[in-house]
Order: sequence, then C-alpha cells, then structure tokens
Amino acid sequence: MLSLNRASFQEDMVKIIDRLPTQEEYRRVRHLVLQQLESTVTDDELATVLAECPHLETVVLSAVPATTDRTIVLLAETAINLEGIDLSGCAVTNIAVFELAAKLPLQWIQLNGLVGLTDPCITALVKTCSRLVELELTDLPLLSAISVRDIFTYSRKLRTLRLARCPLLTDKAFPAVSASRSSTPVAYPKGYEKPLPAKPTTWLDELPPLTLRHTADNLRILDLSFINGLTDAAIEGIVSHAPKIQHLRLSGCKLLTDRALESICQLGDHLDVLMLAHVANITDRGVVKLARACTNLRCVDVGFCRLLTDMSVFCLAELRGIRRLSLVRVHKMTDIALFALAEHALDLERLNLSYCDRLTLEAAHLLLKRLLRLQNFSATGIPSFKRKGVFRFSDPPPEDYDVDQQAAYHVFSGDGVSGLRKFLNKEEQRRRECETRNIPFVERSDDGLDLF
Repeated sequence: MLSLNRASFQEDMVKIIDRLPTQEEYRRVRHLVLQQLESTVTDDELATVLAECPHLETVVLSAVPATTDRTIVLLAETAINLEGIDLSGCAVTNIAVFELAAKLPLQWIQLNGLVGLTDPCITALVKTCSRLVELELTDLPLLSAISVRDIFTYSRKLRTLRLARCPLLTDKAFPAVSASRSSTPVAYPKGYEKPLPAKPTTWLDELPPLTLRHTADNLRILDLSFINGLTDAAIEGIVSHAPKIQHLRLSGCKLLTDRALESICQLGDHLDVLMLAHVANITDRGVVKLARACTNLRCVDVGFCRLLTDMSVFCLAELRGIRRLSLVRVHKMTDIALFALAEHALDLERLNLSYCDRLTLEAAHLLLKRLLRLQNFSATGIPSFKRKGVFRFSDPPPEDYDVDQQAAYHVFSGDGVSGLRKFLNKEEQRRRECETRNIPFVERSDDGLDLF
C-alpha cells in the first residue's frame, strides 16, 4: 500500500515552465523553470510562490533578474529536497549562496554573471556540498585562485565545471604537475648559475603550486574560455589531474601555444569537443599532433587561428567522427583544404568558413555535392559568394547589422543548403552545355536550365 501511495504521489507532481505555478499547483510542483517569461515577475511575487512550494527539486530563475537574497533564503528554508538551482543573472549576493550551502545538499548550481560573488561563499559551497556534480561560475570578476583551488581539492564528483571569463584567474588556480611527473625536466648547461626567483608582485603570486594526490576522474566538461592568465603549464596540470575530459573549451586563452596542444593529446580518445577559437599562437604542428592523438574528436573550433594552413584542415578532415568544424578567418586556407573535406569529412553537419577569402565558389560547390549531411554552412565574408543568385538561399541577417554586414552575410541552413546545392548543380549543367555548343556562358540568378 505504501509503494502504491508513493507511485501516485510521483505521478501527481508537475513541471512548470516559463510561468508561476497556481495555488492548486503549489504542493505539486517539483521543477520550476523560468527562462523566457512573457511578462515580468517581481521578487515579491516569486518569494510568495516559493514559500509555498515544499517539494521543489530543481529551480531555474535566470529570467527573474530581480531575485534577491530574501527570496533564496525563503527557498532554502522551504524546499528541503532541492537538488539544483540556476541563479544566473540574478541580484543575489554571498548571503544567498551561504544559505544554500548551509541548508541544502545541492547537486548542481549555476551562478553565472553574479558580479558581487567572492571567494568565501564559493569555498563554503564546495566544502559543504559533497554531492556537487555541476558547477557554473562564468563572468565572475571577483573570483580568484583561492576558491578555484578549493573546487579542485574538495569537489571530487564534479562532471561539469565552467569558469569562463573570470579575469583574476591564473595558473595558480589550477592543479600543477609535480616535479616527479613533469615530462620536461629542466637541464642547465655547465657553469650556468640559476637566477633567483622573481619577487612576487601580489599575494596570489606567493601561493605554492597546487599539487593534488587524487585525480578528477569524473570531470567531463571544462570551460576555461577567455581566461587571459592561463598558460601552457596550467593545461599540462589540468590534463594530468583530469585525464578523462571529453569537452574542453579554451577559446580566447591567448597565451597558449603548441605545448598546450601536446598536453591535450594525453586525453586521447576521451576528447570529444575542443574549442580553440582566438588561440592565435597555435600552429599546424600542434594541430597535426592533436588530430593524430585524439581520434574521436567530433567538434573542433580553430577560428581566428591565423597561423594555421591547409595542413591542419587535412588532418582534421580525416577524423572519422568529425561533425562540426569552425575555420573562421583561417585566412591561409585555400581550395585544396575544401577538396580534402569533400573527400574525407562526409559526415560533417556544420561547417563555418566565414572570412576565408581565398576560397572559390567552385570549390564550395564540390563540397556541397559531397557533404550530403550538411545542415549548416557559413560563408560570410567570402568574396566569391557575392555573385547574384546565391544570397536568396541564405538565412536573413540580424536586424542590427549595417548595410555592408548584411551584404556579406551568407549563412545557409536546412533547406537553404539543399537549395544552394541544387542551384549550383543547375548552373554547372548550363555551363557544360554552353561549352558543348561553343556559346558564351552567362551567370544568372534564376534556376532555369535554358541557355538564352
């Protein structure tokens, strides 16, 4: 009888999306998701509702920026079974996070864009919530190495960690490779006198390297995008500490070089997604090694890596599982790279070639004929795509683009990709007939096959 009552209770629970629950739903709501509201919800309205919902397990409040500490304190007192909460963009402070850490056994929490949060509340969170598997702390200008070191020390069950755009973070925040495990021992020439260590400029510089005896075998997703203080040494330590990362985002980490890619190679077949946009110092040498070591890569972004050439694309094209590839502004790339993609990367679903201005429409046509699974194709800023007849298959440009940006915008998705493919096929057929009949070929914007 008890099991039947419990099953009935579970079936009676509901999930509310993008609206506040009614009074009849207060005691039935288990998941409350407020991400895209049609009308504004005030903090008072939210507090009144949350105080009456004792069975909440997950709460997303990113669409209610007016949420304050008072409301979260009420939630912590009422929803004793709460497992996860998203407070991204809300007006909460350390007080709310301290209260959540003290009263609830959270499994996931997202605190993106809470500019007032500081290290003590994050440290309290990771020390008390031993079951934490997902932690998002992006866009936190006051977050420093102190609390991030505690994350790696105490949160041993984490599967997802996002720390993008935290400007105070440096190598000191991340695990270091111990001297016994370092793969590159330093050898000094005979007669060399080792200089004295540099004098620390801040108290963060005085922190010793973070050497951990355990490994983060559960960590699968790590986002360190646009952390300007990150160097190759940090990547070596991270990979050594978390050897099973599948999704790694390092876009905008400007100090990284090929040495970082060599460290990432140790992830081997575990690595599935790698984002390296704006990592301008990497070269073909590092990408070639990476592609040969991490053969299960499915999604790669090397946009704005201007030192790369066709050689990098050759190796990426040969990845058997590649589905998404971004090559934005890899300006040394030529048609030969497209021929390699057309030959080997037959399962590509998304391809971004924007601002690769050396590419021709003929090479792109060959690519479209071969890649039949392509669902999204970006060719913005490529001069050869400006010819008449092509623009009508593109998605509409964003409204805030100026006239020049709209003219250069060429993004094809879904039916637009197949439409462009058919148009270019017909044009190729007309061109061949013109050659056969020895008459001039004239480019047109229509789909007709007649020659005159």
